[in-house]
Amino acid sequence: MTNTTPHHPIAVIGAGLGGLTLARVLRVHGIEAAVFDLDASAAARTQGGMLDIHEESGQEALRAAGLHERFQELVLPGGQATRVLDRDAVVRMDEPDDGSGQRPEIDRGDLRDLLLGSLPEGTVRWGAKVTAARPLGGGRHEVTLADGSAFTTDLLVGADGAWSRIRPLLSAARPAYTGVSFVEVDLLEADVRHPGAAEVVGGGFFFALGAGRGFLAHRETDGSVHVYVAVESPEDWLDGIDFTDTEKAKVRVLEQFAGWDESLRSLIGEADGALVPRRIHALPAGHRWERVPGVTLLGDAAHLMSPFAGEGANLAMLDGAELAGFLAARREDTEAALTAYEERLFPRSAAAAADSARGAALLFREDAPRGLLEMFAGR
Repeated sequence: MTNTTPHHPIAVIGAGLGGLTLARVLRVHGIEAAVFDLDASAAARTQGGMLDIHEESGQEALRAAGLHERFQELVLPGGQATRVLDRDAVVRMDEPDDGSGQRPEIDRGDLRDLLLGSLPEGTVRWGAKVTAARPLGGGRHEVTLADGSAFTTDLLVGADGAWSRIRPLLSAARPAYTGVSFVEVDLLEADVRHPGAAEVVGGGFFFALGAGRGFLAHRETDGSVHVYVAVESPEDWLDGIDFTDTEKAKVRVLEQFAGWDESLRSLIGEADGALVPRRIHALPAGHRWERVPGVTLLGDAAHLMSPFAGEGANLAMLDGAELAGFLAARREDTEAALTAYEERLFPRSAAAAADSARGAALLFREDAPRGLLEMFAGR
């Protein structure tokens, strides 16, 4: 009986920014990869939020992908502006966009579409949820999908995020709760429908901070304002809120901001649509693993961290570009390529994870926003 299990020389699990960057840069070097993603289609869910893409990481990856010029056409003008307020809505810092382009803002969905559009049709296998992966020896692995099908691969790359199904092949580490929970909200057509909220947020990135809590917000390219309501809380705090009842959920979240200025409370009170809860998890800073033949990780699967250094998406893309570069340079020796990649990955991600942890502690100090202001003053 012949074995009909499909085989892919390189299989990438996860069509996020890191996995897509890997596939794109491999293609630039004439190497094909198969990408598997659990979403039913590219449009199955909104990608959420704006990203500031850093010159030394995310933009470097886009150059390697041959997409930097097209990326620049998609950035949000003025998106590098930053303002910091205290809980009384007193503006403590207000910096306009300096025009440097070092950290331009782009809609995450637009960036993902740019990467997807640079790959041949069929590169991404949608609706492919991985349920298991096991080594076959000699660096090969078998991956099983939720529909019962399976495939084998010579190189398995876990680009499948926080709760990676590939990580257990390399590491027993699991993400832990950081002590901070988010509630995400949107204010649509902000300048027209929510002029007060739009005015307090301003045109770029916005922080309003107090002890143990705060608001982080930014403009979207469609004219909406996206707000991350952050609260230092026990892990089960969100469980006590019924998010299926939006108005009651608003009341419960607003309890955390008693005494705050009404212009800031309006960011929750005037929110359009559902409130979306999200606990912030992180892998241990300095997460690493011993070299295992035929498998590696990138992005959140490798180094999930809190978002308070703005590095997650940038590092994922740089991971993907660098891994592709090493594989292209060492086509006859995959293990040497993976070793070289991980030697760069581990110290870089450890430093970024430590920065993220420091950022979280700094943002919500008892004297907030003083810590953030001091950080900006010392840049």
